[in-house]
Amino acid sequence: MISQIIPCLTWLLAASTSLVSLSWIDSLIIAIYFLFVLGIGYYLLRYTKTGDDFFLAGRKMTAWIAGLSFVAANLGSLELMGWAASAYQYGILATHWYWIGAIPAMLFLAIVMMPFYYISKTHSVPGYLKLRFGESSSMLAAVTFGFMTVLMSGINMYAMALVMKVVLGWDIHFSIWVSSITVMVYVVLGGLLSAIFNEVLQFMLIWLGALLVPILGLIEAGGWGGMVAKIHQNFPGGDYTHLWSTLGSFKDNPMGINWVGIVFGLGAIISFGYWTTDFLVVQRLLSAKDLRSAKMAPIIGAGFKMFVPFIVILPGLLGLAVMPHLVSEQQAVATGGQSYNEVLPLMLARYLSPGLLGLGITALIAGFMSGMAGNVSAFATVWTYDIYKPIHNKFKHTEVADSHYVRIGRWTTILGVIVSIGTAYLVQQFASIMDYVQALFSFFIAPLFGTVVLGMLWKRTTAAGGFWGLLAGILSSVGMYIIVKVNPAMLKVFALSSDAKDMAENMYRALWSWLICVGVTVIVSYLTKPKTEAELNGLVRGCTELPSEGHLPLIKRPIFWAGVVLAVFIILNIIFW
Repeated sequence: MISQIIPCLTWLLAASTSLVSLSWIDSLIIAIYFLFVLGIGYYLLRYTKTGDDFFLAGRKMTAWIAGLSFVAANLGSLELMGWAASAYQYGILATHWYWIGAIPAMLFLAIVMMPFYYISKTHSVPGYLKLRFGESSSMLAAVTFGFMTVLMSGINMYAMALVMKVVLGWDIHFSIWVSSITVMVYVVLGGLLSAIFNEVLQFMLIWLGALLVPILGLIEAGGWGGMVAKIHQNFPGGDYTHLWSTLGSFKDNPMGINWVGIVFGLGAIISFGYWTTDFLVVQRLLSAKDLRSAKMAPIIGAGFKMFVPFIVILPGLLGLAVMPHLVSEQQAVATGGQSYNEVLPLMLARYLSPGLLGLGITALIAGFMSGMAGNVSAFATVWTYDIYKPIHNKFKHTEVADSHYVRIGRWTTILGVIVSIGTAYLVQQFASIMDYVQALFSFFIAPLFGTVVLGMLWKRTTAAGGFWGLLAGILSSVGMYIIVKVNPAMLKVFALSSDAKDMAENMYRALWSWLICVGVTVIVSYLTKPKTEAELNGLVRGCTELPSEGHLPLIKRPIFWAGVVLAVFIILNIIFW
């Protein structure tokens, strides 16, 4: 099989113009990887007979496997490509999406929210909303999540195709279809079980492959100090290397944002919304074998997440130092130049020799597989259990075998991939990949967090309050986006400054939509009748008796390790202030 694939790769490269030429060892590494992940999917087919097996990996994962899968599901090619591009566009400010934009939310999920997700035995976040608020809120969340997921899947496809175009010279349309079909096959075969095992493998490959670029780049730039000096020389008008000190004013940093947008829009709303309610990542934790493992998994993930900027953000900063000519996607399309969305593959081409290049490209392919598999497996679960099953039961009035839902899940995976392919082409309309992603989060994730956190922590929240609050939050966010597109002058109203840029607008839109969601939920809840405490047992804090961890030594308690991770988080922010 390998002897047949390598000549095909060589033929494709010979037929196109590329930045690099793969040696036979590079092609061999890539071919072995593809065969290996497909083999995992085929092997795990025998272990995915029931709905729990296919959608929740049998709920048998250890804390370490669930934790690595939890962070790897977020570490796709979108993450690698998108945040390297954002680091080129905005400088070290992009690191906020890894630190204040991730760590506090992951720890909050572990200590406060995970017990209720796990104890309720829900299969998804919309599934929790059904138990807490009823079918209307669940269906609204499921439909919007499904819509967002296929859009996110398209981004992962586009990012991977961009790697193939820039580094290997493959046609971007061909790359989208081939890479997508590969992911579809192994997820259809093994479901979440296959996705998790591949994500752990991909996590290791990403670190091995992606770490080479910052190491070699820092050597060329003369270390951290040399890199900073070159950035200041290339871009004398902006400060790209300070994390907090430039956030006193909208005008003092490349992102056009101030600390309020970062701390509240990102840190308190988008971050908490994504890490605590996006089923793409929460699904991995629901596969844990017990509650302690489910709580430790996001803490383990947070520990690794803190160091991801060294393989994602640093290449973008190095690009500012050694490749100062890159432009936005629109300018690149208009002029035929190179976009800063391409900074990571350009750095791969710049630094990696035969063998190492194959490993680096395999790391990016692994990132794509991880992100894409996460999206399609989450989409299949939510569509099957939260959209298809209620409608099917309503009209059929009879229960069907569990194998029926597994079959529907597999067909939904195929459908999700096909629809996602169409959305891959939308990304080219945005200045950068991550501007597109954060816009989606502000539409759907920010208001969803308001609904979930109120439902989980405030027993007075009612079913009507949950539904109307979520709907108001989503509509207001989309409405603000449309208003600014129609009348750009409104940007200064929503983002509080005429100097705000796309990313700042996303942060403030998320903040306002969350506030609207919470405000409507509270008002409607006070006007309607709540459930009794007995009905809220297992769903709401204050109505649920949580298992005690007092019998465990301090070093084995999740709260202890959450404190350790939080301390390291604070130290890193001070160092790069």
